[in-house]
Amino acid sequence: MRPYERDPQAIYAASFATVRKEAALDRFPADIAELAVRVIHACGMVEIADRLSYAPDVATSGIAALRAGAPVYADCEMVASGITRRLLPEGTDIRCTLNDPRTADMAREARTTRSAAAVDLWDTDGAIIAIGNAPTALFRLLERLDEGAPKPAAILAFPVGFVGAAESKAELAERPRAVPFLCLRGRRGGSAMASAAVNALAILAAGGMQ
Repeated sequence: MRPYERDPQAIYAASFATVRKEAALDRFPADIAELAVRVIHACGMVEIADRLSYAPDVATSGIAALRAGAPVYADCEMVASGITRRLLPEGTDIRCTLNDPRTADMAREARTTRSAAAVDLWDTDGAIIAIGNAPTALFRLLERLDEGAPKPAAILAFPVGFVGAAESKAELAERPRAVPFLCLRGRRGGSAMASAAVNALAILAAGGMQ
């Protein structure tokens, strides 16, 4: 067996030091860089720094929303489970409506995915939106904004896959509907990255990075 690091604090420190050393973070403002570091740490791919798109105010808007008690909406249970609740302001509500009893019927009626139908149950006004799985959830969110739904405080968009993932994030980046956002262009994404972005906002809202 080859030797390996056992100290959890040493592993933690070395991991983030490696991200900061190897990732191209120079183009980001300081607060966005902190979000990028967390997202990179969650997936182990420093090269994704080059494919992150963002609105300059996504961190400040997300931080203010969390401090004001805004809820966090997740498109799937994996995103919701990956959010570290102890980092969030006390009382923050994490909501996932994918398995709401109404969602399946709504999806059948609309002839769409459950992920898209679940978005119709979100109160988007001032909320943090974290999408780490379904491109149809992001597409439906953008449709709702076009229909006049209240604007979220921030959209953290990391849907993954071969059908619609790149396209949904391109639509967000090119036409963000005046909503602050962070997204990973292309097919890559995933629940861990979406959760990590929320966790980064929570740490910043508490006054620093760990």
